[in-house]
Amino acid sequence: MTRTWLGIDAGTSVVKAALFDDEGEALAIAGRPLELVHAADDGVEQDLEAIVAAIADVTREVSAGRTPHVVAITGQGDGCWVTDESGRAVRPALSWLDGRAGELLGRWNADGVTERIFRVNGTTVFPGAPGPLLAWLDTHEPDVLDRATTAGACKDAVFTQLTGERATDPSDSSLPFGDGTGTGYSDVALDAMGLTHRRDLLAPIAVVPQAPLSSAGAQLLGLPAGTPISSGPFDFPACARGGGVRAIGDALLIVGTTLGCMVHVDRLATDGDPAGFSVATGEPGRWLRAMPAMVGTASMDWMLQTLGLGVDAIDAALAVSPPGAGGVEVLPYFATSGERAPFVDPHASGQVTGVRLTTTRDDLLRAMCEGLAYAARHCFDAAGGATRIVACGGGTRSRPWLQVFADVLGVPLELARTPEVGARGAVLAAAAARGEDLDVETWTAAEDVVEPDPARQSRYADGYARYLDHVKAARPFWATRQASAAVAT
Repeated sequence: MTRTWLGIDAGTSVVKAALFDDEGEALAIAGRPLELVHAADDGVEQDLEAIVAAIADVTREVSAGRTPHVVAITGQGDGCWVTDESGRAVRPALSWLDGRAGELLGRWNADGVTERIFRVNGTTVFPGAPGPLLAWLDTHEPDVLDRATTAGACKDAVFTQLTGERATDPSDSSLPFGDGTGTGYSDVALDAMGLTHRRDLLAPIAVVPQAPLSSAGAQLLGLPAGTPISSGPFDFPACARGGGVRAIGDALLIVGTTLGCMVHVDRLATDGDPAGFSVATGEPGRWLRAMPAMVGTASMDWMLQTLGLGVDAIDAALAVSPPGAGGVEVLPYFATSGERAPFVDPHASGQVTGVRLTTTRDDLLRAMCEGLAYAARHCFDAAGGATRIVACGGGTRSRPWLQVFADVLGVPLELARTPEVGARGAVLAAAAARGEDLDVETWTAAEDVVEPDPARQSRYADGYARYLDHVKAARPFWATRQASAAVAT
């Protein structure tokens, strides 16, 4: 009998579902948009119940009377999802984009707290990470935490609502409370953040949490009670698995809302300057060294909206504006909460230089494309380099932009099998945890390869050197700009 596998990805801006057959072919896909609510003081929140409702909608749409063999869930990482014993929200979730803990993080940086955490588990914290957000809530809304059962991840809250079980996986548990192994929490990290007294809000850890669909969950999804549900890893490592990142030195590039760069390594990196995340895989001696920048296509979207252009303008601009964008250069750090990779700076901001009266909109768009490609190279360099790179995400739909990434990185880019790379990875993780045999090579076969252009590599090597000089020159001014803004208000 032919089996079907349902993968669900609860992202930041959309919930997506894909129903796969045993060979990894997508039989049906569906998506629903999600809203972010911008609160005061750089707060960004999300409605968990709206996400669960969207999951119910896409599940019913793609299953259409078919009962999947397994439902595998992944979702956005970081943030702080505060829930009760049934997995329902005690308050709106604090998104990973939330910047309210920026001042707290500044104190942690000055006091050496962030470095203490990094020396334990190889993870740096940023304002939207679970640690700073939980500490912010502990200071400003302690009564909320007193009423809560769990302060965890998005996918884990969904898993609890669907199964009644409380659990998380090594990927989410390792950031930033983990002990480095993926199997436990660190007393040192919790103490450094002043959160030892909130340890009971952290969920038990399983390599891949699994449980049967409860009767309440069955009514919600329109599937039979008892259908196997699995949870994890979160979307970034799920995409790595779905893209076929398996060998040491294999890497993933996600050109999405965030610019995600991740390398498969066999050593927990806790030395050197603190940077990036070390995501536990649940396998001994295996981590994913991650450098996920705060913004990717979000910066491009801002540029397009500011110029009054649509997404199709990117390819047109790259066809007209030459490499180097007529001297225009961009530092693409546009997130309100600053940057988290390849460095952590809550005051980081964007920069556009080299603009003249002769500069065109095409030049501005190419400069943004190149700036994000330079940021990706910066991230991979900080992660230790990559011998093979798999690419996925919405930005890879632009072949000319993908060519810019290949030229800047100097490595062939393998396009991950689509659709829904993250949901695909969640299914593969579920099957492996259940001991069921799926052909991973077939499920993750590359759809295409983009080779770097040797003639442009040297041109972009010079551009990358200038990018690094710009970052070095800009960083001392970001904090002073923030201080000046505070005085002005």
